[in-house]
Amino acid sequence: MPSMKREEMLQRIHEEWDVLIIGGGATGLGAAVDASSRGLKTLLVEQADFSKGTSSRSTKLIHGGLRYLQQGNLALVMEALRERGRLCQNAPHLIYHRPFLIPNYHWWQGPFYRIGLKIYDMLAGKLGLEPSRHLSREETLQTLPNIEPKDLCGGTIYYDGQFDDSRLALSLALTAADHSAALINYMKVTGLIKKRGKVKGATLQDLEKDETYEVKAKVVINATGIFSDEVRHLDDPSVPKIVQPSQGVHLVLDHSFLESDTAIMIPHTADGRVLFMVPWLGKVLVGTTDTPVTDPSLEPKPFEEEVAFILKEGGKYLAKPPKRSDVLTAFAGLRPLIAPSGTKKTAAISRNHSILVSNSGLITIAGGKWTTYRKMGEDVIDKAEKIGGFEKRPSITKSLKLHAFLEGMHPLDPWSTYGTDRKKIEKIIAKDPSLSALLHPKLPYLKGEVIWHVREEMARTVEDVLARRTRSLLLDAQSAIEAAPTVAELMAKELGRPKSWEENQVTAFKTLAQNYLLTPEYS
Repeated sequence: MPSMKREEMLQRIHEEWDVLIIGGGATGLGAAVDASSRGLKTLLVEQADFSKGTSSRSTKLIHGGLRYLQQGNLALVMEALRERGRLCQNAPHLIYHRPFLIPNYHWWQGPFYRIGLKIYDMLAGKLGLEPSRHLSREETLQTLPNIEPKDLCGGTIYYDGQFDDSRLALSLALTAADHSAALINYMKVTGLIKKRGKVKGATLQDLEKDETYEVKAKVVINATGIFSDEVRHLDDPSVPKIVQPSQGVHLVLDHSFLESDTAIMIPHTADGRVLFMVPWLGKVLVGTTDTPVTDPSLEPKPFEEEVAFILKEGGKYLAKPPKRSDVLTAFAGLRPLIAPSGTKKTAAISRNHSILVSNSGLITIAGGKWTTYRKMGEDVIDKAEKIGGFEKRPSITKSLKLHAFLEGMHPLDPWSTYGTDRKKIEKIIAKDPSLSALLHPKLPYLKGEVIWHVREEMARTVEDVLARRTRSLLLDAQSAIEAAPTVAELMAKELGRPKSWEENQVTAFKTLAQNYLLTPEYS
């Protein structure tokens, strides 16, 4: 079976490709799975690491979106709920059910939310999870002992999907590789190659080796999210911008603030958004915000007002309101929203995806959300078949089991996301028992996992391991900083890097991690 080793992928780069996909986030990886599983020769390149941007910074929910139901976007909700159900079937080692409670502090809220959630259940159809139900005040306090008890009338429980976003992204990359796609991280597109006015490939720069390549492809797909307009301007500098980035911030707290496996969904905050407080990997994830930004970055930073907003709004619903000093990690992500002209409030912009084809044949797909990544991949490859003149083949991804598919894993097991690959990691550890040690006492990851990340998951930097292969940086930024030298030493040995590489990697990671600490202890 094909592996995901960077050197082997590089050896294939000069092949002639049916499809070149620019961007290694949820959208690009979903497209790569769809294209390669149809039998198209597929190359995906990513300027940083897979899911480095928006796709590793989500609220970790696979959901229909109750807010979109409130907005009356039934088509998006129905599509997302069906995709949620398919993903639960195709990747049970990565997606699991999570109960959510909407607390009722006014008598009328119970009937109101019950009706809305019954519609939500109904729209999911046969692919639904568990039915929603009402809880009394006593049942609500029993379910969520840390909820604010004053004026509490009861609550409404419903179910949605939860996942680890960057681990799902890696599973998609491995699934595409299983279907003979080539995927290369740290490979930046610097220009587009045209023949008789049509895009027929791209010039690439290997940011790791500082080498350049020219790649030929019958179709080029721009799936770069918040950077979509930059690639569109390589094709035609005169086209107007279509992406309005919106920043979403999350805070991570100790599990003691919730002490429950049930999440809280707050349907109306002061700015009209919903707010989630979700148990995730032994911590509590609280978010998110919706702040327009004009200058997209690979490393966005939370704004002070966003942190204050989440602490204030979340604190209203907890018996023990969190303080700034309680935040283990604060992280920001940018949504690549497609903004209709004249729309300024990003919370009102639709989360539907859009596909545009330029006069030169460059295909751009933008918008959407994690839950609908599979449908986005199917839609854009349907379009690529037409543009490339390929033989029409139906998508098979509705029922395609993702890499390392395994049923029966417990969602709280940190090894669940590896699926059947878990046994291969255990073999690595069995050969060297020292690799059974934890990376850090406060993190649930073993040294042997790092070896696997380097050998089989194309981890190239300490950040790749601590931010995305494991979720150390998002769970506890300070502990991740303390684990960085151990990770660098393991990686250097595996990659054959000198001591200077180790030191540079640790320094770079510590600098990066400052953005995730509200009270930095390193200068």
